[in-house]
Amino acid sequence: MPGLMVWLGAAAGGAAVGTWLARRYALRGNLLDQPGERRSHQVPTPRGGGIAIVVVVVAAGLFLVSQQARLDALWMGFLPGLLIVAAIGWWDDHRPLSPWSRLAVQAVAALMLAAGAGWQSGQWLPALLSFGTAMVLVNVWNFMDGINGLASSQAALSALAYAGLLTGEWRWLALALFAACLGFLPFNFPKARIFLGDVGSGALGYALAGLLAAALVALPPAKITLALLPFCAFLVDAGFTLTGRILRGERWWTPHVGHLYQAGARRVGHARVTLVYMAFGGVSLLLINVLSSEALVVTGSAAMVMYGVGGVLWFWLRRGWRG
Repeated sequence: MPGLMVWLGAAAGGAAVGTWLARRYALRGNLLDQPGERRSHQVPTPRGGGIAIVVVVVAAGLFLVSQQARLDALWMGFLPGLLIVAAIGWWDDHRPLSPWSRLAVQAVAALMLAAGAGWQSGQWLPALLSFGTAMVLVNVWNFMDGINGLASSQAALSALAYAGLLTGEWRWLALALFAACLGFLPFNFPKARIFLGDVGSGALGYALAGLLAAALVALPPAKITLALLPFCAFLVDAGFTLTGRILRGERWWTPHVGHLYQAGARRVGHARVTLVYMAFGGVSLLLINVLSSEALVVTGSAAMVMYGVGGVLWFWLRRGWRG
């Protein structure tokens, strides 16, 4: 394996160069997100910068696979699935597709990840959970990618958390994802010169689902519970927002500006909201570090408290940011 600093530097540098190239490509091809009533930005902005993160993560994955004496089944499901999710997102960035077409392709990729997890573990439960988390995280990261730096910073924090939980090749992949997000972030935060695009947001969600699948296959239940903590802020915001839209009879699959983070961006600005979410993610990292050797009853209780606090904060901040 390469040295840690070389690995991180190569991933971050590759993502930075790739994002710069993606921005040039988007500007030449007029691949721009236009402002509108269902958008949180005010000026036309290039999209598709997430392709750089995808290239880095896929390249890192292929390198890690090449170092294996025997190819693990989970990698056989993860890498093709990641490419499929990125490809349908890239297509959607250029020529918008129906949400149902995207969902069908995402389901194929989720099945590939589930098959790999099931084959490697020899059990059906990791396969079922891997399918569900892939479908959820791909779409949650798409829903939550609406303001500067939010989706990529949360992905970076989540990847860093998994780097501490996992071992072997999957730890190195988590580190590559972390560094790639850092390489992209200066182009997207605090001022956005390019957006992730669907190619980036969906791929980030799928990459994190792959890391969670690796945790489901290899880690004991206590650590699997901790592996759910990095997603708390996004799952709470997306979950409450989606439930509210369904209860109100709205077309929940269409674009909107009803998330907590979107209300906050209108009230206090993109940067402050992203920093609030980053602070919450930092608490998750701290808990994972402190509780990594504790029993399931402790980690499970911590997870329930964390999600409960997240729910309380969601309602409190929503009232303040809408007030």
